[in-house]
Amino acid sequence: MTNEMPEQDELVLVTVKKIMPYGAFCELDEYGKREAFVHISEVAPRWIKNIHEFLHEGQKLVAKVYHIEAEKNQIDLSLKRVTESERKLKMEGSRREKRSEKLFEVAVKIAKSTKIESVAAEAALAQKYGTVMDAIEEISEKGEAALLGMKIEKGLVKALLEVASKNVKKASVEMNGMFTIISYSANGVEVVKEILVSAPKPEGASAELLYLGAPKYQLRIVSDDFKKAEKAMESVVEAITARGKEKHAVVEFAKLEN
Repeated sequence: MTNEMPEQDELVLVTVKKIMPYGAFCELDEYGKREAFVHISEVAPRWIKNIHEFLHEGQKLVAKVYHIEAEKNQIDLSLKRVTESERKLKMEGSRREKRSEKLFEVAVKIAKSTKIESVAAEAALAQKYGTVMDAIEEISEKGEAALLGMKIEKGLVKALLEVASKNVKKASVEMNGMFTIISYSANGVEVVKEILVSAPKPEGASAELLYLGAPKYQLRIVSDDFKKAEKAMESVVEAITARGKEKHAVVEFAKLEN
């Protein structure tokens, strides 16, 4: 949990707290219960007569941050801008994090660690890996190497290795999109090839372009993190679109639902 502000376009877990005729006030579950607002126009892609048909107090949802005014401490959310694949991935990420926290608790019990030892270990893992979830997944993948140089009590190190190896497999996130690329140049085939080759190798993810038959090309992004996958897709789309513009080609892109 944190009291920091979320980022623009970030997917967040929220709890509906108070419903008004014009929208609903929500709590950001991952940001210290910070308050945010979703206007009725951002609840669903169609006109809404009664907001209570879509929302109820206590409801847990995935929302997208679409407007922030930090100086006013104002955060506006959208529900209709969240795709089904984004919702599923965010919920799965939340379930994985909760499970990892429980696995850490199991390791603490196995090692019979003191409160001071467990708090110190959790802080060390979070400092190096960001979250306990990421840490346990790294331990599962790399074993003892993931804990080298960390000030964690030996018994807890052994317990973490045991719990991670038995219960965790590193998660994988896949995103897909479709390019339509058309060149009217005499050497159009070569132009399209040049455009596709301009795709960068994104950090934290693998990117693959698959030929489906001109002018369609599928973009497949695979990563261990949703945000990394999103950024990777954005970087590839931006590069190919820019290169297509330079080559006077028509480039269109549509994200596909998984």
